Amino acid sequence: MTLLQEVEEKAGRLPESERAVLVSKLLATLPPLLHEDDDGLAEAQRRDAELDASPDAGMTDAEFRAAIAAARRK
Repeated sequence: MTLLQEVEEKAGRLPESERAVLVSKLLATLPPLLHEDDDGLAEAQRRDAELDASPDAGMTDAEFRAAIAAARRK
């Protein structure tokens, strides 16, 4: 078994929240985007700055998950 296969297998057994943390940490090790076709990065940075300026404008993880669940029921 290669190291990659071993890591994938072990990571797959982590709870969802821990896998999300792992993904975030792995993505942080990659170089930034060289180009972007849809301005998604600019939108993400705008939203991040918006949340920094007004943290109450955001939602908790529980609120986010509840909103997704409600949208799926429609």
